Amino acid sequence: MSKALRCLMTLLAGLSTAVSIAGCTSFQGYSNESLYPDDIGSVRVEMFDNRSFRRGAEYVLSDALAKRIEVETPYKIVSSRDRTDSVISGQLVAVDEAILTLERNVARPLEKEVVVTAVVNWKNLNTGRIMLNNEAITASASYSEFQNQDFTYASDLAVNKLAQKIVQRMENKW
Repeated sequence: MSKALRCLMTLLAGLSTAVSIAGCTSFQGYSNESLYPDDIGSVRVEMFDNRSFRRGAEYVLSDALAKRIEVETPYKIVSSRDRTDSVISGQLVAVDEAILTLERNVARPLEKEVVVTAVVNWKNLNTGRIMLNNEAITASASYSEFQNQDFTYASDLAVNKLAQKIVQRMENKW
């Protein structure tokens, strides 16, 4: 086979591959649309129920979620259920603690982890559409007593991460 024929066949194979890939995909490109639903302007954050044995985390979660919604989304936080477009609520189902690393000689924990799990609901009151329906969302944070950190520090950090994940779930589906 001559060099020119081989070059031509390689070029045709590459061209046919490019055409088939371009024909099979639907590339949409960039968009200026909002990441969040447009039919909502305000959100009421109800106090989360606490089903765990650790008290106080529900207050931190509700507060952190309201602040994150106000800062990271186009929505405004409204306290009155009569004046809001949507309601977000849920249950804090677990605040667990686990040991990550142990000191080998004396079996003393060097690093621990707090795992927080919540079940979240978000409903559009204007249309009746449920946007998040009993979605379980989990976040975690680690701490070490050798760095003057305690369970409260890690649980607050995990709850703030959980609030961030909830706000991310409020985005439109791609």
